[in-house]
Amino acid sequence: MFIAICSKISEEKHLTLTRSVINFFKEQSIDVAVEESIAKHFDVPAFSKDNLSKITTLITLGGDGSILRAAHRYHNINAPILGINLGSLGFMADVPAENIHLYLSDLLKGDYSVQKRLVLKGELSGKMPFSSFNDIVLHRANNSSLITLGVYIKGNLLSLFQSDGLIFSTPNGSTAYSLAAGGPIISPTVEGYLLTPICAHTISNRPIVLHPSEEVTIQVMKKTSSPIEVINDGYEKYALNEGDTLTIKRAEETFDLIKLNRIDYFSTLRTKLGWSGTLT
Repeated sequence: MFIAICSKISEEKHLTLTRSVINFFKEQSIDVAVEESIAKHFDVPAFSKDNLSKITTLITLGGDGSILRAAHRYHNINAPILGINLGSLGFMADVPAENIHLYLSDLLKGDYSVQKRLVLKGELSGKMPFSSFNDIVLHRANNSSLITLGVYIKGNLLSLFQSDGLIFSTPNGSTAYSLAAGGPIISPTVEGYLLTPICAHTISNRPIVLHPSEEVTIQVMKKTSSPIEVINDGYEKYALNEGDTLTIKRAEETFDLIKLNRIDYFSTLRTKLGWSGTLT
């Protein structure tokens, strides 16, 4: 086993917890490495291009954003990710920092499953494709008025959306921007993805769940004063101009997350969203 660690170290408590995680594995005689950017803070080597193929598990300490950053940065690592939560929310990063050695022991005992979650592939007018683990957002950006986007499914027109934009999310992303825009929560292992309009002018334009085989093409239908922004997972930005198209479909790859058996997704959902857990 070779553990690679990506961690936020912006606060002393984050450093302390990361050291605790590292020491736990060292005591079990397990090889550990950290990102080069934080290696000077710890008594372990940095992982590099030379040993990426040896990594069996990637552990992030942070939030869901930390998992997404690691997934994009180390896209070619064939290893599942375990997320330790240092923030308030966190649906993918669902391992609590408290009693962390208990959860790490579960990992070593194999008391977990690896969920192979759906990934979207986006391609802008024939340019280099990109992978999306959470969501792809088309937004009016600096345009002062609504934008008009034509959405085609398998070449057939679904609708012309006059709105502030559109969100295409994986089940992972259904608890993020899409949820705030009125979209449904999709269980993370569901085979499907979600189209959610952002403040659509036509009130009947509602969110729709699509089958992974249903390829979507989006086209800018009316000239805009400035390019429409395409934002992938909150990090990568692209420009979409009049006449340009964006194609979205299921990627061949999967997004592999380690889920410890003692942690239940729906309990996490209830806790994080403040739903009632008792009858009154």
